[in-house]
Amino acid sequence: MQNGNDLYALDISSASFAKACGGPCTEGCVTLARIGGDSWALGDSKRPDKEPLRFTTEELSVAGIDPTRFGLPL
Repeated sequence: MQNGNDLYALDISSASFAKACGGPCTEGCVTLARIGGDSWALGDSKRPDKEPLRFTTEELSVAGIDPTRFGLPL
């Protein structure tokens, strides 16, 4: 398992982000991409200029974020 500092060393320039919306998605959505075997990047489509936050699978789970809701496999 990587620590939080290692997650930010990963290159996410080619990451493919998926959206999950709780509503009509007209104002933007949370985006999620797998960036490694146990690593994820969480972004905001309303603020594409901001660097996505990065988490391990365990951290996502603790936060209640389910990648399958984004159409992504665990």
